[in-house]
Amino acid sequence: MVDIDSALRASAYSGKKNRNTGDDNKDVPKKGLEPFDPKVHAKKEVADAYSMWLVIIYGFLIALFMRYIFMPTQESMEGILWLLPVMLTATIPSIHKIIIPKNYSELYTRGNWFRGGFLFLFSWLALSFILLNPPMADIAAPTIASGIDIQDNNDTAIIGHSWDGDVFEINLKENTAEIILGMSVRDNVDAENAIIRIEINHSTLSESIILANGSVINQQQAIERFDNVDKWLRGEDKNIEKEFTGKPDVAPNSNDIGLAWNLAEELDINNINLGEYEIKIHLSEIGKDVKPFDENIWERAYTLKIIRTES
Repeated sequence: MVDIDSALRASAYSGKKNRNTGDDNKDVPKKGLEPFDPKVHAKKEVADAYSMWLVIIYGFLIALFMRYIFMPTQESMEGILWLLPVMLTATIPSIHKIIIPKNYSELYTRGNWFRGGFLFLFSWLALSFILLNPPMADIAAPTIASGIDIQDNNDTAIIGHSWDGDVFEINLKENTAEIILGMSVRDNVDAENAIIRIEINHSTLSESIILANGSVINQQQAIERFDNVDKWLRGEDKNIEKEFTGKPDVAPNSNDIGLAWNLAEELDINNINLGEYEIKIHLSEIGKDVKPFDENIWERAYTLKIIRTES
């Protein structure tokens, strides 16, 4: 244990030591704000402004070059169209040192290169989206909006179904069922004038059956059949509030053009056969809006599996 006298002596010694060493700390600078020099601050602001406008103009020039000079040399949308501008981000420091006067460029730090790189990418992306999408252009090919579907006509023969990727499986408890196949065409601008070709194959067929061949708007019989379907097996589309929108999931957008066929009639048989049906779809569009490519093409193969399952 430490008695009171020893504690007081220790306290007095500690206080004397602190006072003695206080003279040695007179030269230690006090912490505070750095002096503000308006001229230096103004010079940095001017340098940042030069950097901002240089990067924005550089991004716009790269977007114009990629759209009107480099892209026409490509046959389709290749990855290099996006990879090359991203790689050009590394040239930002060199561009600054070449164009901006030295008395300003020497003020730049790593933070400037980081901010400049992101500003360049966003500038290039913003103008690229404007140049590649309507009303400036339409380089996106027409497509099938939401896969394939079949009519839900309360047929008791259908006891289940599943949608996995591009495979639509229908489970029957009998060997026969009425299958109304449906799909819808979607495009940015002019889905009606898209050219569509649909082939269907089955192991029992000696050759492919053509369901559609020509412009979408000319498939009037298929359009009317789609419009006459009240309900589709995969259900109706839901909005962000998880409420039914009233539009089928196969054509959730009001501008989608629906097409439907009775498979038994198209295959010229009384009842649909069990097994796998391969449905090949080819969509294309030609016109001035699709440049720099002469033709936009979309292709996909769906599989419709009709199997019998013991209930």
